[in-house]
Amino acid sequence: MPSNKSVSDAPIVQFTNCRILRDHQLQREDLWVREGKILNPEKLFFDEKGSADVQLDCKDSIIAPGFIDVQINGGFGVDFSLATDDFKSGIDLVSQKILSHGVTSFCPTLVTSPPSVYHQVLPQISVRNGGAHGAGILGAHLEGPFISKEKKGAHPEHCLRTFEAGAFQDLLATYGSLNCVQIVTLAPEMRRSSEVIRELTKRGICVSLGHSVANLSQAEEAVQHGATFITHLFNAMLPFHHRDPGIVGLLTSDKIPAGRRVFYGMISDGIHTNPAALRIAHRAHPKGLVLVTDAIAGMGLAPGRHTLGQQVVEIDGLNTYIAGTKTLSGSVATMDTCVRHFQEATGCSVETALEAASLHPAQLLGIDHKKGTLNYDSDADFLMLNDSLYVQATYIAGEEVWRQDVSGM
Repeated sequence: MPSNKSVSDAPIVQFTNCRILRDHQLQREDLWVREGKILNPEKLFFDEKGSADVQLDCKDSIIAPGFIDVQINGGFGVDFSLATDDFKSGIDLVSQKILSHGVTSFCPTLVTSPPSVYHQVLPQISVRNGGAHGAGILGAHLEGPFISKEKKGAHPEHCLRTFEAGAFQDLLATYGSLNCVQIVTLAPEMRRSSEVIRELTKRGICVSLGHSVANLSQAEEAVQHGATFITHLFNAMLPFHHRDPGIVGLLTSDKIPAGRRVFYGMISDGIHTNPAALRIAHRAHPKGLVLVTDAIAGMGLAPGRHTLGQQVVEIDGLNTYIAGTKTLSGSVATMDTCVRHFQEATGCSVETALEAASLHPAQLLGIDHKKGTLNYDSDADFLMLNDSLYVQATYIAGEEVWRQDVSGM
């Protein structure tokens, strides 16, 4: 066997007998991995005269990029919006458990909270790579407190805030720090929101519009200032109206700056969005759809009472309500369930369903040069799935971090 020493001593793994999601198509070819990256086999053969050190038979599995969840409030009894002494062990538990759902990277999400919670929790969240310890952390998603009282959903009203004279300084004082923040959800109709959107965008933070009563022109103005995302489309915003479609109208707006794409999150759990609404959004703007779980602490736990930040919520089957009300409050769906439901509800291709949970969130966050694809030189974060899109194994940086226990199936 020719030596691979010319470039690296690291072993080369060749995944064979698989269909790889690349360039929006499932392609029957092998996947080559070395040092946590996806290799170009042509360069390997012709430039290095190299070959595989290990071959793995994938038994005709689909290989797709790892899922990226940009809105997850917790799970398995852990609530990211609660300041606890063992917050780090909580986030570690969630990142480890979601590997079985195919999630290889995520944005821990905090719902509207008092400033003291942000000041305590945010310093304990650090961006980190995934591995056997769990999914990678891309940075926090701060959903609120600069949102509309009318569309607060499950967010506690007494913690909501508006922008005062020093708008961006108000935001900084509330959060304490933006060091590890990746996304901020705010209501664009709030006074002085434009300058806040500009400042956040300047710092490379993704601004999402949500929990809002904004009309279409307010939403378009926010996009012109840099907003690129819509938080859980249709939920906690004005319903579509033919004379003023509100934030929903961004999906087909002709006022989006050239070269820019607006993305939108959807909770495809069969509860938050009727399948017909899911189909309407997908057909109107397929390339912007980003699947999110919006999962709460109760994900992975038995029905009953759990927390979401400052509120008590009740789980009844797949429904989660603020205790004593019929106000929906996050979901208990897992990302792989959302992908399967989305494909079933829309009749879209397998490729489209998988990209809505991988490529699109990576594009939204501007990390698609290394995550969300199986292109050469990308991070080798990927999944093996069967034809029904059930996850069989999860890999991060080319290492297997979770595998379905076949004996238990």
